[in-house]
Amino acid sequence: MGTAAGSIIRVASVPHSQVYIRHTGAVPGEPNPVVRLPDPDPRNPGQSTEATWWPPVMLDPAWIRENADRFDLMHIHFGFDAISPADLRAVTAELKAQGKPLVYTVHDLRNPHHLTPQAHDAQLDVLVSAADALITLTPGAADVVERRWGRRPQVLPHPHVVDLDELERRQSQRLAAGPRTQFRVGVHLKSLRPNMMDGAILPDLLDAVEQLPGAVLQVNGHPDILTPGGDKFRPDLHRWLTEAADAGRLELQVRDYFDEPALWDYLFSLDVSVLPYRFGTHSGWLEACADLGTNVLAPSCGFYAQQRSAVTEFIHDEDGLDAQSLAAALKQVHASRHWPGLSREERTAERRRVAAAHEVIYRSLL
Repeated sequence: MGTAAGSIIRVASVPHSQVYIRHTGAVPGEPNPVVRLPDPDPRNPGQSTEATWWPPVMLDPAWIRENADRFDLMHIHFGFDAISPADLRAVTAELKAQGKPLVYTVHDLRNPHHLTPQAHDAQLDVLVSAADALITLTPGAADVVERRWGRRPQVLPHPHVVDLDELERRQSQRLAAGPRTQFRVGVHLKSLRPNMMDGAILPDLLDAVEQLPGAVLQVNGHPDILTPGGDKFRPDLHRWLTEAADAGRLELQVRDYFDEPALWDYLFSLDVSVLPYRFGTHSGWLEACADLGTNVLAPSCGFYAQQRSAVTEFIHDEDGLDAQSLAAALKQVHASRHWPGLSREERTAERRRVAAAHEVIYRSLL
């Protein structure tokens, strides 16, 4: 039987200190019947943290036993990469022993940090089968879950990533500025997750950019991959990028992680952000672009194009890249120059719907 309407629901959220999870809660200043426990600090599990949450302390049968009186249900999102299927089974068994329902949001059908799918598949087998309720972000992902495990998750959209005040400020600034004369295309390699395959998309993307009047390609990457002596230094990629930058064909920026304001500045400076992934499922980066009014070119792998209308799709997966589809997608965005952002009002209404849907799911299990 569900809990009484209006009563507080205490959720052991794995994790809590992550923007998606924070923004599935009530809009700030509005009634909040769902309380998510702060992440225990992995360095000192007796204390909570808003900064460091990995590895997640809550994914431990001992923590569940010792804290069972502090939460009503557990909701798992991320953070189980390094946990074996056997240990995950122990976690789900302890939840059942304590009478605590489990909700699992299927963010990733394929782990972007793993070259092969087997390890993540084994973890999904445990979590999808054990969960009392399932959520995912797109109909395509729900179809895959239903086909593979015979269970259909509820589909709820990814909430805004940029805080609502900042979203409104940036969008007003973009609309007031009007169309730009330059068309800036950005690719951020970060530290080259396995699903980026050493930036294999870049030569064909550069060729496509050079066909468009006023277009500039900006490539960003972290020092660990683009600085000689870096932990993950890629000499061939470094050489190609450096030669292209020296020839004036692209702009290269090597810098460490963006903090949040710098990341918003970067995305806001782009007309289009290109996701260079060859496998994956969903993207929070894409959602930040929608908040800031930046177009997105996304690959056909995964379900990025189902997330937002701001996405223009090209063909790219583990079988390779269709360079013609990439050039055509980029040309389409260049020609339309449409403003793809979601307004504060739209994002606020969506967040209310997402928060209410989570509350309904939680109450139905308690």
